[in-house]
Amino acid sequence: MSKWIYEVCETSSGLTDVPGFYLSGIGADIRQKQNNLLDLGIFYSPAACRAAGVFTRNRVRAAPVTFDEEVLENEGPIHGIVANSGNANACTGELGMANTRAMAKLAEELTSAPEGSFLVCSTGRIGRQLPMNNVRQGIRKAVEAMGPEPQNGINFADCILTSDTKNKKISVKVTDGDRSISISGVAKGAGMIRPDMATMLGFIATDLEIGNEALKSILLDATDLSFNAITVDGDMSTNDTVLCLANGVSGFNWDEASDCFKDCFKQALLKVCEYLAYLIVGDGEKITKVVTLKITGAASLEEARKAAYAVAHSPLVKSSWAGSDPNWGRVIAAIGYSGVPITETQLKMDYDGVPVMRDGTPVDENLPQWQEIVAKKQFEIAVELGMGEVETRLIASDLTPEYITFNMKE
Repeated sequence: MSKWIYEVCETSSGLTDVPGFYLSGIGADIRQKQNNLLDLGIFYSPAACRAAGVFTRNRVRAAPVTFDEEVLENEGPIHGIVANSGNANACTGELGMANTRAMAKLAEELTSAPEGSFLVCSTGRIGRQLPMNNVRQGIRKAVEAMGPEPQNGINFADCILTSDTKNKKISVKVTDGDRSISISGVAKGAGMIRPDMATMLGFIATDLEIGNEALKSILLDATDLSFNAITVDGDMSTNDTVLCLANGVSGFNWDEASDCFKDCFKQALLKVCEYLAYLIVGDGEKITKVVTLKITGAASLEEARKAAYAVAHSPLVKSSWAGSDPNWGRVIAAIGYSGVPITETQLKMDYDGVPVMRDGTPVDENLPQWQEIVAKKQFEIAVELGMGEVETRLIASDLTPEYITFNMKE
């Protein structure tokens, strides 16, 4: 019996690492600042793809989010995605939806793809209409520039960025020695980041042959444990989207695969999502710390997450992290007001495995170690609630004065 494993590639060019996908990223001056920023791209497969998506739960939803949900509900073949940065096309009314449909239609015409086979993603400033002359010219230019070369994948990863300082990409191989399946992902996100999707776009490609329902189930599970388990500033965006396209060019069929392969593929897809999610927090606007919050001993997942979010969204806690202050009292206070019915004397807490609290009482002799730990750029805070056996993990960041200054800008 073959043994399937997955390996993270040492280098990644993004989605062009998956056979059969053609990418581009070009400058269309979406921001209308006459700069040379890459801000529009195409993610395309000549072979028909199965597709799945996960979207923001914000009730204020950008036109591309509503459009993509409608397209995916039809369960027809998908050939590509046109994406832009610099303009969210959110809160733009009927004209915004018409512009979204026009973007998809033009991409379909230029690639000779069937009607209803292109998705659209936008990210950037809310409440402004897209400069459609620039967009149309950009789509034409992007289709002409499409290719399978590594630089094309990198250009696409760059063209979706907004306040990000770097692109985010990963490629993974699922193999049993003789056969291999590829999975690659790219993402953007730095501000307005919180669970239930964030102000982020995530794109995943695989050459596996798989049906819509199975792909959607796997993506939902992976998203819940990755993109929906991060927070920077607690703000939920209008444009959050993760899309996964499977073009099947490997000829390897999910329905005919062994349980060993299926488990390995799920783990590999989760790895892609977790890696990208961690990079998003690490690139949070003007942050200096990435903190993993691990809540154990909860009575339910809902209560575990309530406790974690209360800590991660507390301005006092986040400020202490920025100041490298091991102020564990702020962490416990946040859990105390989270709405979770804890008992103080049952609480235990560690910083990077070093005891901070036992049974509600601080372990003061470890203070020098706490100070060293919270001065690091990355560390873990683990809290045992003593109420059950459920646990969760949340990736969070600090809050700096520079974050405030940055977000006061135009």
